[in-house]
Amino acid sequence: MRMRKKVWARPELNKCKYYIKDPTELKGNWKSIFKNQNPLHVEFGCGKGSFISNLAFKNSNINYIGIDISDDVLGVARRNIEETFGDKEIDNIALTRFDIQYCSKIFDESDDIHKIYICFCNPWPRGKHHKRRLTHSRQLVQYKEFLNYNGEIYFKTDHDQLFADSQRYLKDNGFKIKCITHDLYNSEFLKNNLPTKHEIMFNEMGIPIKFLIAKIT
Repeated sequence: MRMRKKVWARPELNKCKYYIKDPTELKGNWKSIFKNQNPLHVEFGCGKGSFISNLAFKNSNINYIGIDISDDVLGVARRNIEETFGDKEIDNIALTRFDIQYCSKIFDESDDIHKIYICFCNPWPRGKHHKRRLTHSRQLVQYKEFLNYNGEIYFKTDHDQLFADSQRYLKDNGFKIKCITHDLYNSEFLKNNLPTKHEIMFNEMGIPIKFLIAKIT
């Protein structure tokens, strides 16, 4: 379901010190905006920002970049980040609007991304749309251009077919699946899990959450 237009989103983002208006200008130089050498993690399709805001709040020694294609959801993400951090300075997170299909235009190997988070992305179930999936081979080839040599992809979904296909895409493109479960909430991985809002909703509906971590081999 598409979010209703937020007329306040763009003006608020333009005033936000951690919103990046033109991410292409930072290709190969993302660490410069954080002014430290801490590892970079990226969430593709950060949506309303509840997941990345909690990650950044809990891990001050890691820098996070949240990317989405919608100003409206990024506006909500900014507000959620502000609420999560409260009086604490927000210095390890950046938001930007961009089409993730073309992510190699904003990152390269110099950015040395350590982790990519993909949580509950659009499954694009119709065959002719599979190339739009964030875990499709077309995307994985790009990710390998800027992931650290030990880089990992964290992937969660409620969609069975997307999860099955994503395993094949990963293996076909030189990734090793280091851990996997078809039911996160009845697995050993739950103790270290940080849930997203979609995840909580699906779990309450009784829909098993699929989860994996894949590493470049």
